[in-house]
Amino acid sequence: MKIHWSVIAEDDLDAIYDYIAQDQPKNAERFTDKLVDSVEPLQDNPYMGRPVPEAEDRNDVRELIQQGYRILYLVQAEREQIQILTIFHGSLNLAGFPTKPWEV
Repeated sequence: MKIHWSVIAEDDLDAIYDYIAQDQPKNAERFTDKLVDSVEPLQDNPYMGRPVPEAEDRNDVRELIQQGYRILYLVQAEREQIQILTIFHGSLNLAGFPTKPWEV
């Protein structure tokens, strides 16, 4: 399956980079590269992440937990595609988001 990054997820990744780069510019790229690399195995095993609890009964909305961040993605089996929806720190509550990432 092909991995597609949504604009929101790309913006999230940029924001994570910018935040880390304020204090540790050398580590910012390394950290965000690890986040990007962590989704690559999804190409061969799209259901390896756990179902997102907040998505209730939707088995196609899943997440990886990487370095304290939740990487939410949507498995689009009919399109042979995985869409990375958003990345956010695990300490944040998804219930506080104005819209759910899989509803955008």
